[in-house]
Amino acid sequence: MILETYSALSANKTRSGLTILGIVIGISSVIALISIGQGAASSVNSSIQSLGSNLIEVLPGAARAAGFGVSQGRGTAKSLTPEDAAAIAGVANVAAVAQEISGRYQVAGAGTNTNTSVVGVSEEYATIRNVQMADGNFVTNIQSSSLQKVAVLGPSVVADVIATGTEPVGQTIRINGQQFTVIGVTVAKGGNGFGSQDNMIYIPVVTAQRYLAGNSYLSTIDVQAVDAPSMTQVQSDITDLLLSRHNISDPASADFNILNQADILASASSITSTLTYLLAAIAGISLLVGGIGIMNMMLTTVTERTREIGLRKAIGAQRSDISRQFLIEATALTLIGGIIGIILGSAVSLAVNLTGLITTTISFGSIALAFGVSMGIGIVFGYYPARIAAKMNPIDALRYE
Repeated sequence: MILETYSALSANKTRSGLTILGIVIGISSVIALISIGQGAASSVNSSIQSLGSNLIEVLPGAARAAGFGVSQGRGTAKSLTPEDAAAIAGVANVAAVAQEISGRYQVAGAGTNTNTSVVGVSEEYATIRNVQMADGNFVTNIQSSSLQKVAVLGPSVVADVIATGTEPVGQTIRINGQQFTVIGVTVAKGGNGFGSQDNMIYIPVVTAQRYLAGNSYLSTIDVQAVDAPSMTQVQSDITDLLLSRHNISDPASADFNILNQADILASASSITSTLTYLLAAIAGISLLVGGIGIMNMMLTTVTERTREIGLRKAIGAQRSDISRQFLIEATALTLIGGIIGIILGSAVSLAVNLTGLITTTISFGSIALAFGVSMGIGIVFGYYPARIAAKMNPIDALRYE
């Protein structure tokens, strides 16, 4: 049977090769696109988790739809105060609270200028947001209360405003015309959809309020729960506390908005999963085209081998024997194409990953799915030509010219 299959497929190598190529393109596309989708999901989740652990963000302003299907209230609204942050610190199961005020300002240093995010923070911010120091120290609450003009730079900012080969710590930069002394550089985290932490400058929160913002309101209150199971209860308790402090009786009229990191992760996972399925569906179209190519080839083969089919039936071959032979040939085409497609798709995924532009993740599941689908296509699209061949009348087949 194997020799017969090889002989039949090699009788017209060009046609068999082109048919296999359709399956190769389909399988490799499925594996490559799924790996890109899964890599994107992993990258987004890692980026969100890098923002902090057990993180809850309290933002000013009424909730409105934004990003990942969650609500966002960040903006120019002024409804959160340092007193609110101090009150939140007393909520049960709250491990730490950090004050934050952010804005974009012109930053100058070493003869260069850039516009970047400047974030006024309290000392607790580094712990809550998992900010680690590559050099120097992070800002402290003592520096904040004494209005010291000190700054901690992200690695991207260092490249923009500090002269090459110069030790950043101890250098001076100007933020919105105000002179600040660099006291530290953070460890690189990489960019994400929520703004790159590598492109931020951290200064004491009270200093930012006095010299940059010109008011005492906060843009964010970062809260760290003691553990993940406590996050929902902490969020509810903070909501009740702020409604009471702001004298709001109707929660729908709240002048603040609370984001739970777990909710963001769930929403992001849902979006990236949908993206992965969409990419797989697009790649699946090429597999469908490859399957149609197999059917076309097998129908042509049946026509060309009509006399052979008649002769086999005349010497005793059963319908099942004829049907099995053509099904095996169709399946062999997809098997060969599937193996080559898996190798090519994996190679493409690895090549894309090496570029550093997109992270890809090759999973056994995607390979198994692509291979299983390719085998199924061989059977489904090979069945009709095999059935036609099996139903041929041997006398009519032998008379065929």
